[in-house]
Amino acid sequence: MATKNSHAGLTVVITGASSGFGKGVAQKLGAQGANVVLAARRRQLIEELAIQIGPNALAVATDVSKEEDVKHLFETTIGAFGAIDVWINNAAVGVIGPFTEVPIKDIRRAVEINVIGTIYGSHYALRHFKEQQIGTLINVGSVSSKIPYPYYTPYSATKYAVTGLSAALHQEIELEGYEHIHVCTVHPWATDTPWFEHTGNYTGHAAELKPMDDPEIVIDAIIDLIDKPKESVDTGIKAKSAAISGHLAPETTEAFNAKYVQKIIQSAPPAPPTSGSLHEPMQTGTGVSGGIRERMKLEEQQQKRK
Repeated sequence: MATKNSHAGLTVVITGASSGFGKGVAQKLGAQGANVVLAARRRQLIEELAIQIGPNALAVATDVSKEEDVKHLFETTIGAFGAIDVWINNAAVGVIGPFTEVPIKDIRRAVEINVIGTIYGSHYALRHFKEQQIGTLINVGSVSSKIPYPYYTPYSATKYAVTGLSAALHQEIELEGYEHIHVCTVHPWATDTPWFEHTGNYTGHAAELKPMDDPEIVIDAIIDLIDKPKESVDTGIKAKSAAISGHLAPETTEAFNAKYVQKIIQSAPPAPPTSGSLHEPMQTGTGVSGGIRERMKLEEQQQKRK
């Protein structure tokens, strides 16, 4: 178990730090003595979080889809702490619905944030790590970057891209002989964070997927990679089982998964179309947890009463 000062003095950049995994990682690492640099579009939220964590936290308003913002994030961190030890590319947005019903501008935005944003962060981080001969890059993928998720098609496509980027970078760093530079990828199962509240949604139903993992599983996996780097980690038993099934019986796994996702979407309560937080940040959904498991439990209880 990590102790209070187990990461004292370590400087960690975390994108997507205003809620979900990013916020949870920042809180834990800050409590363990790390210098945490909080990056997100929601300036007020990360500034409030930095105050809560203490003097070892720095908030930098960042839209990762803009190269100038990522450059500013990098330069501000170096100016404040002198070096970066860990860079976590966590910022991501979702968009779900029948592919032909999702506006092209929303699909493009998902690519800009999830793929281009990860490329920008990886580029600045690895260039710095090569200069200092040490550092850890952690990219957040998804179970949907190993098994295709219909109706999550734009998101699944972007996460496949993140996984491919990370795998190629891992090999490149090994070939160049950088023994103390690590490129890691985390693959979570569907997790109860505000992601589902923030996602663009054109399914006609509330955004939810069941069963869902607790975000602490993913948060702990990300932090664990700082001390014990691995190329790829599937977080939790459901993600591990899906990865094994997808490897051993890909066609059966994909067909089962497709029908299951469709069933879950169709059984969720009705909901109007929304672009979520794709183009403008939302003021709601600010916690580590999204409270979705509790909502789904109430929905099931109401169904049973009918």
